[in-house]
Amino acid sequence: MSERERYEYVPHRLLRCRVLDIASGTEGELMAVVNENVSDCAAYERWMHLAYVRAASGREFTTAVANIEPISRS
Repeated sequence: MSERERYEYVPHRLLRCRVLDIASGTEGELMAVVNENVSDCAAYERWMHLAYVRAASGREFTTAVANIEPISRS
């Protein structure tokens, strides 16, 4: 396995905080940010930072890190 094939956990200021996925409108807790190869083809690699969010149902989903924003508590 090459150095680039490994997934990496990325630090993020919102880890373990309540966030909103603006793409889906779903709220949850940011569990991890991971640098992942999201390519569907072995001919090229496409790496991006994915946010793993745990929704109230307990199920986790992924979204682009750019899609998450903190939920303000009033």
